[in-house]
Amino acid sequence: MDHLMRPVIEVRNLDLGYGDYVVMHDLNFSVDKGNIFIVMGVNGCGKSTLLKSLIGLKPPEKGEVLYSGKSFWDENEIGQQKIMRRFGVLYQNGALWSSLTIQENVALPLQLYTKLSSRQIQEVVSLKLSLVGLDGFGDSFPSGISGGMRKRASLARAIALDPDIIFFDEPSSGLDPINARKLDDLILELRDVSGATIVIVTHELASIFAVGDNSVFLDAESKTMIATGEPKALLANSKDPRVIQFLTRGAEASLPGQQAGSLNHE
Repeated sequence: MDHLMRPVIEVRNLDLGYGDYVVMHDLNFSVDKGNIFIVMGVNGCGKSTLLKSLIGLKPPEKGEVLYSGKSFWDENEIGQQKIMRRFGVLYQNGALWSSLTIQENVALPLQLYTKLSSRQIQEVVSLKLSLVGLDGFGDSFPSGISGGMRKRASLARAIALDPDIIFFDEPSSGLDPINARKLDDLILELRDVSGATIVIVTHELASIFAVGDNSVFLDAESKTMIATGEPKALLANSKDPRVIQFLTRGAEASLPGQQAGSLNHE
């Protein structure tokens, strides 16, 4: 039973840095199965560095990142690769190959990491493109579709191998509010359909409140986490002015006579 209840991701006493420069220290949080977990904070607070440590691109200075109880950075290369096969990653710029069509981009991880036949790969690609609303665009090149469609094509590639953990790096970056909302809806649908656990690095308030089940707030000044919890609950209950200012962008807090505590009634 303990194994069944264990969080999918556990971050324990994590310190992140570059040489003598400390980015973040003493990070402790966990992500439960099927949650949409938000890593939030102002630009430059260390969100992207934390993401790199979570997905295996940068070892921490100290501490552990555990996946279903296995400490990623204590594993050998084979063990790390096995854990990383559970990941899907949507990078901020999409990272699509410009010389490949959309369907060729989505097919690439299937060609590299599975033994599926060409026909089976095409079936999977068609399914993933349909899931993200890109039926009929498989023969298009990235340069021939809109920014919102490129994000969805990147998502189709990220889920090609049916990962059970999906990481998003600033998914709404560069999108207008309408397309950003469509992407939020797609993330919710993806979680509901696949049961995947989702981690999103973002500072976009609309997305944070629309999709977040839980969150951690990274503070640039103290270089550590200063809050964790469901974003709407943090807005209602936090007394930390840094958290309130971020979650309101200072709007309510700047009104005459407005106190952080009065947010409890909103």
